[in-house]
Amino acid sequence: MMATRRVGAAVVVNPENAGVGILTERDILLSVAAGQSPDTEVAGEHCTQDVVFAARNWTMEGAAAAMVRGGFRHLVVVEGHEVVGLLSMRDIVRCWSAARVPAQAGAPDAAVAAEDRAPTG
Repeated sequence: MMATRRVGAAVVVNPENAGVGILTERDILLSVAAGQSPDTEVAGEHCTQDVVFAARNWTMEGAAAAMVRGGFRHLVVVEGHEVVGLLSMRDIVRCWSAARVPAQAGAPDAAVAAEDRAPTG
């Protein structure tokens, strides 16, 4: 399901239990490297359950700081006791990039741009 949606992590919930976890590509790779089958293993057995939560109103700066301090790349976003999303370091980078780097639509590729800058002689 993660591959189909092209995401690197998923929130794991158990309706019968109050716990929430996060399953990442790394968790899956570690399981496969240990010889386990991704077709038979259960997500809840491989997810990280020591999750840091973010409120909807956290700034990107605050979220990035929490990720750096904790050494992880995903935050589960909650509103009250309800999971409303998953924020990744990639999401933050995309947001900051869009705000800081002007759109490159129609710009020449790097090789053409380098040719244009090369001295003629």
